[in-house]
Amino acid sequence: METKEAISQLEYGKPPWVFKGSALYQLHLVKAETARAFIPKEFKLVEAFGYTLGGFFLANYEDSPAGIFDELVVIAGIVWNPPTSCAWAARVLVNSDKACAHGRKDVGLPSQVANFTKKVTAVTGTKKGGFGNFLSKISMKDCPSTSKNCIDIQVKEMNNHTTINMCSINLSSSVTKPQDDSKKWMGPAIKISLPSFSGRTEYNPHLLKYCCEIECRLRAVSAARVSGPGPCTFDKDKDTKEEYQRNLSIAVMLSKPLLAVEFNSLKMKVEAPTVVSQ
Repeated sequence: METKEAISQLEYGKPPWVFKGSALYQLHLVKAETARAFIPKEFKLVEAFGYTLGGFFLANYEDSPAGIFDELVVIAGIVWNPPTSCAWAARVLVNSDKACAHGRKDVGLPSQVANFTKKVTAVTGTKKGGFGNFLSKISMKDCPSTSKNCIDIQVKEMNNHTTINMCSINLSSSVTKPQDDSKKWMGPAIKISLPSFSGRTEYNPHLLKYCCEIECRLRAVSAARVSGPGPCTFDKDKDTKEEYQRNLSIAVMLSKPLLAVEFNSLKMKVEAPTVVSQ
């Protein structure tokens, strides 16, 4: 059972909150023991043979209540919520103080401010039909026509005026000029609903459920390559809670990819969360 509760909207205005842009959603096989470290004991993890479905959601918003910003949502896994299932976010990284405050207080997300550094390099032998339109939305609009490029997105978490390497995400594509995007097939127009659980954080102790209603053009693409900062330790006794969860989030990002889909012409409506009763 769920009950409606007034959630602070601060400077974001009244829900639903609308975000427009483009995104990459990549599903990974995540070890169940890794996912369980993030998920409250009340929930049953959807798993098979010791693995669950996690991954990440990488988005570039051109229009939102917080303006233009980038977001990386690390998804720990899927929990069972009859008659369906919901995703659980292990960590949310955004390069916007306003978006971080909203995620923490209004949606109960484990949000952190991060720096997204994007570097474009020319490559050879890149397959066509990869992340063409998605790349053109994330600062690659000046690439020459039909050039083959890749972009490395270095994500660094900002913590007490220090930067901590999280991961590097490599996207490759045969990129065309922006005016050529209209000629490319970006997949069918669809509407989907992505329910998620959140909360149980120091900023929002409630257990929450919220829903993202998405309208977009969807197409399958080749998986992005993710690399980490180096070997990560998982020692509860030696690491602080923050270090432990950060390293586990990196482990989720480095897990085996299964499927990647590109969201173009993305319009996402996020409803105000509801408090889940015990």
